[in-house]
Amino acid sequence: MGDATEDRKKAQNYAEGDVLGILYAQHARIRDLFAEVKEAAGDERAELFAELRALLVAHETAEEMIVRPIVTDAGGKDVADARNAEEAEATEVLDELDGLDVSDADFDRLLASLEASVDAHAEAEESDEFPLLEKSCSEEQRLGMGRMFRVVETIAPTRPHPSTAGSPVAQYAVGPIASLVDHARDAVSKVLPGRS
Repeated sequence: MGDATEDRKKAQNYAEGDVLGILYAQHARIRDLFAEVKEAAGDERAELFAELRALLVAHETAEEMIVRPIVTDAGGKDVADARNAEEAEATEVLDELDGLDVSDADFDRLLASLEASVDAHAEAEESDEFPLLEKSCSEEQRLGMGRMFRVVETIAPTRPHPSTAGSPVAQYAVGPIASLVDHARDAVSKVLPGRS
């Protein structure tokens, strides 16, 4: 199991805005959110899960669109393909979770399964992908990737879309439309609780 504190320390090794620092910091926040969701109950649990869901979806979308093509170009096509496949599988579980009430017994089981797969996925990224980025990209290039990563996050969907997961091409083609629908659903659910 990865460690949020270690990820935060690793993030500090990079300049502000470096994509690797962003990724380590987000891995730490994701690990924190899993722990917080498990500890919470009721509305607080639902709100924390919504935050986790949105972060996971935006994080993976940005990785697929910004990081994976660079990893592939750096000679890591098999690595990128494996991470994309893991993300597609995790998105299926996240989609199942999104359809459940946070008090449902199946929610805890699926959350534990998702946490284990997300943790293994993050560890694989950190050991297989990050060194390729470190070796093949200058700090200036990684800062540019960080800026692009942040832009993609702002336009990324907020809910899982299994049909686009694991495919950078699908993310570019369908992602903006899915994002608009998700943001509208999120706005409605804030105004009319129970409607999402």
